[in-house]
Amino acid sequence: MNLNDYQKAALRTAAPRDKHNEVFHLLLGLVGETGEIAEKAKKIVRDRRSDFSRWDRDDLAKELGDVLWYVAVIADHFDLALEDVAAGNIAKLADRQNRGVLGGSGDNR
Repeated sequence: MNLNDYQKAALRTAAPRDKHNEVFHLLLGLVGETGEIAEKAKKIVRDRRSDFSRWDRDDLAKELGDVLWYVAVIADHFDLALEDVAAGNIAKLADRQNRGVLGGSGDNR
């Protein structure tokens, strides 16, 4: 499945764009889902001596899927195709790598 097909499929389960506070709802959902991933990572650090090989991969895949759903729907709210977002990100990172600033900080490096 390509990213634009995924985005179209995700939108079938999304609330209407014009629902009151929907973008804010989506942003909070994205933060919540990424927080769930961080919480599970914290427990691996705390309880499993940072042995990430013990992470439940099926559970991680489900949580990453939730994050991807929110990203796809938020992108659509701003008329951004998910494939364009992904391609732009890869191009930005490749440019930073070529200029030797991949490990730096700041958006405009």
